[in-house]
Amino acid sequence: MNAWIAGARPRTLPAAVVPVLVGTAAAAGMDGDAAALKGLIVWRAVAALVVSLALQVGVNYANDYSDGVRGTDDARVGPLRLVASGTKAPVAVKRAAFAAFAVAGVAGLALAAATTWWLVLVGLASVAAAWFYTGGPRPYGYAGYGEVFVFVFFGLVATTGSSFVQIERVTPLTLAASVPVGLLAVALLVVNNLRDIPGDAAAGKRTLAVRLGDRRTRVLYVALVVAAMVVTPFVAGLSGRPVASFALVAVVLANRPVIAVLQGARGPALVPVLGATGRVQLVYGVIFAVGLYVGG
Repeated sequence: MNAWIAGARPRTLPAAVVPVLVGTAAAAGMDGDAAALKGLIVWRAVAALVVSLALQVGVNYANDYSDGVRGTDDARVGPLRLVASGTKAPVAVKRAAFAAFAVAGVAGLALAAATTWWLVLVGLASVAAAWFYTGGPRPYGYAGYGEVFVFVFFGLVATTGSSFVQIERVTPLTLAASVPVGLLAVALLVVNNLRDIPGDAAAGKRTLAVRLGDRRTRVLYVALVVAAMVVTPFVAGLSGRPVASFALVAVVLANRPVIAVLQGARGPALVPVLGATGRVQLVYGVIFAVGLYVGG
């Protein structure tokens, strides 16, 4: 069980939790038919969280499987890789990935039945994006497009989707709120790929970090974190929810990982930076969500 938990890569899970918190909070309090908890439909929020977490765990297992059978993980530094380490059989990891996708599918179908069946297409696109990141004959993660898809699916789609299942429409606020959420999710991927540049380059995996090189990838990481913080007061102010600006408190936590990256941390030294980035994202997301909720 410990191996399966490690293989699920808990440090990346804030990328799944934060968009649901922010999207749900942004929707709560808007005019609508629901009356409980300031317009919040609790079971839909829980189902959206299940979908997001299951997709994140699924993509982590799928990446473990695909990279493991390709041999990409053989020289990688970082958290346990189940297939590459020989801890679990490839077929078992593949089954775990599709089991996670199935859990997301069941929760997603419940949300689609309660809102619109168009969500089924969104769900299928999300699963396809999760699998083909490193799976299939031409994985887009190997071509340097991973960051784009993370911004789209763990920023725009997850945040606006979590809001949509509450109020059944997309609003300018949820679209705006999804931007800093997506930027921090991308920062998590960028620092992960920064750590893996040597191994990925040797294995022929042309991630954006490999394409940019070490120095420019570090600049990109810092720019993503800074941009998320800069955007925050604009989203809070223009939406009439100024309390959400208190999410800038996360800058205090961001100080350590940003300095570590700028000072040239490499290899194993970037593993705690990944964890610290996840904590920044989680603290930011919780405060941002609370601010959007109480300020609505």
